[in-house]
Amino acid sequence: MAQNSSVTFSFVLFFACSLFLHGTQGEIVCEELPANVCSFSIASSGKRCLLENLKGKDGKVEYQCRTSEVVVERMAEHIETDECVSACGVDRNAVGISSDAFFEPLFAAKLCSPACYQNCPNIIDLYFNLAAGEGVYLPALCEKQRSRPHRAMIELLSNGAAPGPAAPQSENLVASAPASAPSSF
Repeated sequence: MAQNSSVTFSFVLFFACSLFLHGTQGEIVCEELPANVCSFSIASSGKRCLLENLKGKDGKVEYQCRTSEVVVERMAEHIETDECVSACGVDRNAVGISSDAFFEPLFAAKLCSPACYQNCPNIIDLYFNLAAGEGVYLPALCEKQRSRPHRAMIELLSNGAAPGPAAPQSENLVASAPASAPSSF
């Protein structure tokens, strides 16, 4: 009987601490995030945050965090770590994302590295969906990237994906493919 009450007490303590921590952190609302943590964050609603640039009253470009319409199925209330941003080779200050990044060998190598691919499911999910929108299966691309990086680029091009023109800074490109990233990260 002592063991049951110990387990019950542990569960109650865990639940109470969870409520306390959730209450102290508050809800993540993209529009309330500072620009330096906006990109690769996910609001409490499960929607991705994106960085936009706007012209201020004085004509200077200002950055503002906004909520996108892209919903992340298995994650909410997430602000990406600096370790993942670095390991994956992404830029937290970039406005929008583009599939053109897949054509940069250094980016593909970092994204597919074990430090990123196995430890940063948020970034992998985002780029998995972006790749799927281009008709590319990210796990296969990463496998090729690890074994034969030059061949990976050739196959990417042969799948019909091609680097496009640079997007204007005012445009926000967000992955919205319906596919879901593999859950075994």
